[in-house]
Amino acid sequence: MNPIAGHTASTKRTKPRSASAVARPRRLAGLPALALAAALTWMAPGQAAAQANATKSAAPFKIGLLLDMSGPYADITGPGSVAAARMAVEDFGGKVLGRPIEVLAVDHQNKADIAAATAREWFDNQGVVAIVDVAASATALAANDIAKARNKIIFFNGPGTTRLTNEACGPYSVHYTYDNYALAKGTAAGIVKRGGDTWFFLTADYAFGQDMEREATTFIKAGGGKVLGSVRHPLNTSDFSSFVLQAQASKAKVVGLANGGADFVNSMKQMAEFGLAQRGQQPAALLTFLTDIDSLGLPAAQGLLLTESFLWDLDDDTRAFSKRFNAQMKRMPTSAQAGVHSSTLHYLKAVAKAGTDDPAAVMKIMKDTPINDFFAKNGRIREDGRMVHDMYLVEVKKPSESAGRFDYYKLVSVIPGNEAFQPLAESRCPLVKK
Repeated sequence: MNPIAGHTASTKRTKPRSASAVARPRRLAGLPALALAAALTWMAPGQAAAQANATKSAAPFKIGLLLDMSGPYADITGPGSVAAARMAVEDFGGKVLGRPIEVLAVDHQNKADIAAATAREWFDNQGVVAIVDVAASATALAANDIAKARNKIIFFNGPGTTRLTNEACGPYSVHYTYDNYALAKGTAAGIVKRGGDTWFFLTADYAFGQDMEREATTFIKAGGGKVLGSVRHPLNTSDFSSFVLQAQASKAKVVGLANGGADFVNSMKQMAEFGLAQRGQQPAALLTFLTDIDSLGLPAAQGLLLTESFLWDLDDDTRAFSKRFNAQMKRMPTSAQAGVHSSTLHYLKAVAKAGTDDPAAVMKIMKDTPINDFFAKNGRIREDGRMVHDMYLVEVKKPSESAGRFDYYKLVSVIPGNEAFQPLAESRCPLVKK
């Protein structure tokens, strides 16, 4: 019942009403429904606030992932990252702030406009509180712009570009798993030390590939090496023959593959078909995941040096998580998928401790709290949003050295986090105080 209408109907007056007194209810009765609702809300603010709080407390606590679900990075992120996020929610208990946690996932098709539009829709209309991964660099940069404009928390586990913690850094963004600086430093510097001092690059022609080539070039030159040339290829290329021939003509000792996923696998296969390794040109994997080695097979991949941020069989904790993941996905997790689980759980714990989903309060707790789990030991989130943790230089095993599927890596060395990632003194992030 309308409280104003009820009151008017039941009142008996013994004195004549003034013209103004008569006019007031007539004007109110003639108001459009929307204006009437606004008038009633103004008359009972406490009741309206209580109703709004009750509605929010009953609503799901939504977190989202923008992933490549069917393209070149689907095995690296895709359904496996969704499974990892849901495992983290299950491990946390399924609820936070009294609200059930809901995981949303969208295939951005590796298109920046789709990533930006989805992030905008999620934040503006769907009640998504945070995004816990955006696969690939160009799409990550697009979604990051939306998150910054709306002061929302966003994590990056799949992309590599260091722009996310440099020029594009934000107060509520976290680059969690790896980045091009750490990958390039570990692999390029390691190969130059072993005598691979002339390079030619096969580079994916978008933000990640360009960034990776630039970072690797820095470490090659710092070690006394030279870059003899490079060629850029479109994302999701199937025929690499012309690019491989250019690499062959360069006579470089090392062919650096500044690409990933299906592009890396296809370029490696075609390099093998052209016999580059037999001619003394070593392939260098600058971004490689366990699933890539699984696709290639050890006969084609053996001897590759690469840098990883997570090893599934490093210790009892990594094996326990990976066994659970394998039970669901029938494969071991990539570093990006492991990072999704770790970052999602770290975020939910911070929300619970803060007692609110306010980004500033939650981010302060995340930065103040060391990360100690299966993914990282004494990891920490810096002021530029970089999560600093150990990285691993590994060599792909020979078939005779492997005990079975996914037993692909030999640990060469552990790279401490403070050596692996870009020092704050070199940061171009405007949030970093110098």
